[in-house]
Amino acid sequence: MRKENPDKSAVQARSIGIRDIARRAGVSTATVSRFLNKPESVGADLRDKISRVIDETGYIPHASARALSSRRTRTIGAIVPTVDNAMFAQGLQALQSYLATKDYLLLLATNEYDIDVELQQARNLVARGIDALILRGDERHAILRRLLETNGIPFVNVGLCEPAKPYPSVGVDNYEAGRVVARYIAGLGHRKIAVVAAHQRNNDRAQARLRGIMEILDQQGCAPGPDWLLQVDYSLADAGDAARTLLQGESRPTAIICGNDVIAYGVMLAAIRMGCDVPRDLSVVGFDDLDWSRHLIPSLTTIQIPTNEIWVRAGRYLVDLLAGQTPIKHQQVNFSFIIRESTAPPAKD
Repeated sequence: MRKENPDKSAVQARSIGIRDIARRAGVSTATVSRFLNKPESVGADLRDKISRVIDETGYIPHASARALSSRRTRTIGAIVPTVDNAMFAQGLQALQSYLATKDYLLLLATNEYDIDVELQQARNLVARGIDALILRGDERHAILRRLLETNGIPFVNVGLCEPAKPYPSVGVDNYEAGRVVARYIAGLGHRKIAVVAAHQRNNDRAQARLRGIMEILDQQGCAPGPDWLLQVDYSLADAGDAARTLLQGESRPTAIICGNDVIAYGVMLAAIRMGCDVPRDLSVVGFDDLDWSRHLIPSLTTIQIPTNEIWVRAGRYLVDLLAGQTPIKHQQVNFSFIIRESTAPPAKD
């Protein structure tokens, strides 16, 4: 049996155009065009017929031609600080899955918490014809906002909810989450409390969490001094170094509040290796509620952030906006405080 040349088949598939699809389906080119740009505008029977022809021929609409006819590329961009973060990876996966159901493509870029890099990445995405953009937080270059406004690119900030600002946002109240954690730790009776936070530079979510934590601890008269307030990278190693610094002194904290779960893992593992019993000698609390948090021994007390919901809501906001709807501009998603085994009242002297 003669085998078809795959390269030749690919060329033939690329040579098929909208007129060929219309002729084989027995419909007008205008009907095929409507189906490609807005499937719901075509009757169910015609949709099935055109879909079968497209599947049989392997036809793929040319993105540039579709953009010219519809003024849309059906592409949404997203810029996150890094993909080396379980929360970002999880959220982006949920976002991509949602956008696929709406026939949108996700283009991703990273900025490493650098607003100048973010500006350049946004320029690259706009040059590639994105219809809208998702940004992490609201710490950014003023030029970026002008760029998006000038080019008519709608955007939404994820990870925080700030109704007082004019920019659309979807996320939790990080400030209040910090207050909840600090109030709980102080309520257990801890007064020797240290904080290992994520780096604050260009990270308004981490800043808000820390502000909430420090406000409550200050009110309780147990705010940590500068030696007990550390900032580290998102890594187990750096968090472990911070824990050793805090626990090697003559005066040790009885509780450490961490800026996220990965930092909490590093702190807790280092403390256990140093002979600390968690939570008898040291209580540890985190933020995010990553999958590992419930499986560690002891399991981690933490703030649960509904990451998937936040990113899907952000995607839905832009899809609805591009469809001419008027979605809610600021959407606050509720967090939960999950009390597990890593926290307890301080041991009596």
